[in-house]
Amino acid sequence: MTKRILLNAFDMACAGHQSPGLWAHPEDQSDRYNDINYWVELGQLLEKGKFDGLFLADVVGVYDVYKGSRNAAVRQGVQVPVNDPLLLVPAMAQATKNLSFGLTYTLTYEQPYTLARRFSTLDHLTNGRVAWNIVSSYLDSAARNYGLSQQIGHDNRYELAEEFLEVVYKLWEGSWEDDAVKHDKDTRVFADPEKVHEIDHDGKHFRVKGIHLCDPSPQRTPVLYQAGASPRGRKFASHHAECVFVAGPTPQIVRKTVDDIRQKAEESGRGRDSIKVFTVFTPIVGRTEEEAKRKHEEQKSYVSYDGALALLGGWTGIDYSQLEPDQTLEYIENDSMRSAVEIFTTADPEKRWTVEELAKHVGLGGRGPLVVGSPEQVADELERWVREADVDGFNIAYTLAPGTFKDFIELVVPILQERGLVQKDYEEGTYREKLFGSGKTHLPDTHTGTQYRKRKELETV
Repeated sequence: MTKRILLNAFDMACAGHQSPGLWAHPEDQSDRYNDINYWVELGQLLEKGKFDGLFLADVVGVYDVYKGSRNAAVRQGVQVPVNDPLLLVPAMAQATKNLSFGLTYTLTYEQPYTLARRFSTLDHLTNGRVAWNIVSSYLDSAARNYGLSQQIGHDNRYELAEEFLEVVYKLWEGSWEDDAVKHDKDTRVFADPEKVHEIDHDGKHFRVKGIHLCDPSPQRTPVLYQAGASPRGRKFASHHAECVFVAGPTPQIVRKTVDDIRQKAEESGRGRDSIKVFTVFTPIVGRTEEEAKRKHEEQKSYVSYDGALALLGGWTGIDYSQLEPDQTLEYIENDSMRSAVEIFTTADPEKRWTVEELAKHVGLGGRGPLVVGSPEQVADELERWVREADVDGFNIAYTLAPGTFKDFIELVVPILQERGLVQKDYEEGTYREKLFGSGKTHLPDTHTGTQYRKRKELETV
């Protein structure tokens, strides 16, 4: 195997992230999420470990499906309180040189004009080390905080997303020409107005007439992640995503999604390898298998059963308090995260999950695999997932922060480096160059966003 494995740390500006209840463990420090020094230290740790990036999840609502209440989520600290991920990045970028940052922002409740400005600013400040994880949000509680009675329908959210992306492409790619900024002190011309264009967008959901407020950032368009693995989400990804984040408990389940994404990318004219696919992976590693198993047994005692079901309820839209612990989960279509329901119901015909099994599985690391073992065993399992699921990399989730990352960097990364599977040092360049190769700073010509570079009919200011 010669394909380099890409590594992101998977985190969120809250306590516990995807291991509900583990914030109470005496070694966990994730409850320091309000301390900027915590994030700076984490960024420096990840760069020392040669991680490619830090992938920051986010939600803009609370998990209130379980028992019809937010109480379990609030009591157990299930992704609430949660801070804005973007505001963490400048400090981490200042303290690092090569680590990149993937930021989750829902487009359903944003304006493209504002979001484009945020990401251009951040791309400037990080010297091109930023990515946007495009999501459409799946919580009714979020919709109610933005003036709606409930969230927009699942497929309708993607219709909105298509137009949202059209607007930001026009702003990022088409508004400012490459040589618009002159910064000429002799002639006192900062920018040539003939090379700055209004986008004049008038669509079903958005009307944006003016120019982009920012001059072209190093990448122009940030690296584009997408985290929806439903059939509609995969179609969206085939046109827009450069990286896709998927999750599943087995390589076989994930492989079905990966194959479909690559096939759709090929059909769209972009090529099967135009998208890097990441999956979630949670390691509990010890210097020996026995030590790892001891850690696992201890950590299981901190898992919150109610917290796990609150998390699952938000993901799937199902109130698990209405089901018995030994009841088998069946597929229910709703407007929540459909891929989360699918992977535990129809994705594997030979496996049916009970509610109790689901809670125990999700309680340490979320929807992906939990791997407990020695450094060699964890490294072997990563290799197996690359081989059998055809993924390009992993979002490494934690059970204890930053301890999971420290153990992984100290014990597993050197083995992967010896095997030639992860980088020993960073390549120069922007995040897109680090992912796709030197010189590939901007969106490739095969990407749908580049059509807006070539629009000659845009009016000049």
